[in-house]
Amino acid sequence: MSVSIHISISRQQLTLSDDQGELCRFSVSTAASGPGEQKNSGCTPRGHHYIRARIGNNAQLGSVFIGRRFTGEIYSDDLARRYPKRDWILSRILWLSGLELGRNRLGAVDTMQRYIYIHGTPDTEPMGEPKSHGCIRMRNEDLVRLFEMVPVGTPVLIEE
Repeated sequence: MSVSIHISISRQQLTLSDDQGELCRFSVSTAASGPGEQKNSGCTPRGHHYIRARIGNNAQLGSVFIGRRFTGEIYSDDLARRYPKRDWILSRILWLSGLELGRNRLGAVDTMQRYIYIHGTPDTEPMGEPKSHGCIRMRNEDLVRLFEMVPVGTPVLIEE
């Protein structure tokens, strides 16, 4: 049985479904700059994607990633005070790749080259509001749950 992900930018919601229907739904936070595919736009790309890589399997909840590598840090209020400008990527990473040539794949609109992920974020960050720098942010516990249910290659549709 295969699964797929649907992300609604307008509802700030991620839905995981299988052949039988909806499995679960999560509140997310997409880009503060809104939808868009252009490189360096800070926007969340739309269209058909797939999960290219799963990063952080078995990492501790709150593990900090920079450049898709575990830094050895676990997120804390003290760490947040020391690095107030950091865009926190926590717990797990689901790295997305576009499937639509010229829309979200290759050239100046390539989702993978833009490093667009589904990733964890501090609990202090709001869900249900567009606040990210382009990625899809989730609560850490929700992301770990999702991570366990989706293999590499899982289709992801991002729509307004």
